[in-house]
Amino acid sequence: MRNLFGEVLLKEGYQVLRAQDAEMAVVLAARCQGPIDLLLTDVVMPRMSGKQLAEELIPLRPRMKVIFMSGYTDHILESESGASQIFLQKPCTITALVEKVRQVLKG
Repeated sequence: MRNLFGEVLLKEGYQVLRAQDAEMAVVLAARCQGPIDLLLTDVVMPRMSGKQLAEELIPLRPRMKVIFMSGYTDHILESESGASQIFLQKPCTITALVEKVRQVLKG
């Protein structure tokens, strides 16, 4: 999914950094010289959750927005964070992905 979503967003004109896991995402974010406007992450990942990844990256990129994705219901985020989060249910269509990204970046 990472590669497919990355290719779709590239074709839509976005610059994309792709990380194979959360640890690599932290490394890429630290090395990136330009802005990172959006983090698109799965909620459930090995070794570090999407919430933990966002909590680690936001201090480095305070203007960065986050979209959490999961095949589970969005209640998993509410129970973890206690706050409403931007969420995209998987599976999703390419159209839904692109619309959500546009919406979040405009908002």
